[in-house]
Amino acid sequence: MLFIIKRLTFVVSGSCQSMLRRNVLLCKRACTGPLDTRLVLGIETSCDDTGAAVMDETGRILGESSHTQKDVHLKTGGIIPVVAQRLHKENIARVVQEALDKSGIAPRDLSAVATTVKPGLALSLGIGLQYSLNFIQEHKMPFIPIHHMEAHALTVRMIQSVPFPFLVLLISGGHCLLAVARDIDDFLLLGQALDEAPGDTLDKVARRLSLVKHPKCSTLSGGQAIELMAQEGNRLKFHFKSPMGQHYDCNFSFAGFRNQVTQVISKKEEDEGIQPGEILSCVSDIAAAAQYTVASHIAKRTHRAILFCKAKGLLPQNSPSLVVSGGVACNQYIRKTLQIVTDATGLDLHCPPAKLCTDNGVMIAWNGVEKLRKGKGIVAHTANIRYEPKAPFGTDITGQVKEAEIKVPPLKLKISQ
Repeated sequence: MLFIIKRLTFVVSGSCQSMLRRNVLLCKRACTGPLDTRLVLGIETSCDDTGAAVMDETGRILGESSHTQKDVHLKTGGIIPVVAQRLHKENIARVVQEALDKSGIAPRDLSAVATTVKPGLALSLGIGLQYSLNFIQEHKMPFIPIHHMEAHALTVRMIQSVPFPFLVLLISGGHCLLAVARDIDDFLLLGQALDEAPGDTLDKVARRLSLVKHPKCSTLSGGQAIELMAQEGNRLKFHFKSPMGQHYDCNFSFAGFRNQVTQVISKKEEDEGIQPGEILSCVSDIAAAAQYTVASHIAKRTHRAILFCKAKGLLPQNSPSLVVSGGVACNQYIRKTLQIVTDATGLDLHCPPAKLCTDNGVMIAWNGVEKLRKGKGIVAHTANIRYEPKAPFGTDITGQVKEAEIKVPPLKLKISQ
């Protein structure tokens, strides 16, 4: 077998490295005995990142690629849907081909294609879906439509053994929700954002503070800039009222809080005699106070969700878990506040690596693998497949949470920046 591999190297040297990797992979399989060879290509285009990954049924990533639009959107001050659509269209074929090349897998060897079809930006979703439908039609293979938030919720199971049921908190630029994951396609929705998501809020606060003009923040997203500046600030210099303090449910609201921050910024600009667009001297203190308020609000609603689940027997008595994912889950300060909550309530906290918290093709491929294993959600005929910019998540029991009126005991969220 060593002779065969060497011979292949001689034949394709300098001309077709992807074919070499594919043949070496097949040789390894032949040498080590029979393996489950079902392979999934995952494609993600729900917002502003184009991602693709090839994964085998064990969760091993064989190849992945991505294209981020962050630099473009930083210059425009936010995501413009038609620009995001154009950039997806320009890059999706290359990204998918790169993932395939890195994996050494030919399209004909794939078992299925899994693609995000909901929720997200309509124009972005459309590019991913149309490309995928053309791909599966050309190569004659099944299609697995993926719910973006379900994929985020289950990503942790690719790297850790987290059994069902578990509590999941999904926090990102476009979403904020709490749910109980009972199976790969069975979720109970406990609470969700009523207006805007925490990532969107932090981005808007960063724009109002003009952090993109700060020398330390010029290449960072809004949320990253807030986290960085907060490390130098004193959150006690400003006080923002925590949202929904008299609402005993697990829903979230950030728009009113953002208005508080905007008013304070305007007042400080007036006091310092500067125009909007200039950097305030107290910018780090405002960032620290804003981050604390967002983290505190998320922690309190999560604490209530845990108490509700315990009261209703929705989580196992032994080693119950909280899974936190989504782009905002990369924020280490917010993770630390959630660690305080789980330590106080006896839950294990699980967070995927930061790379897998943001939108990526790997999480879509993994969700496809989980569905393929159980034979769920696999579509042979795609004529009726449509993308859904807005889509429900699980079974809504937010009313039951509200009726329970659980009051959360105070926790000291004392965290060093």
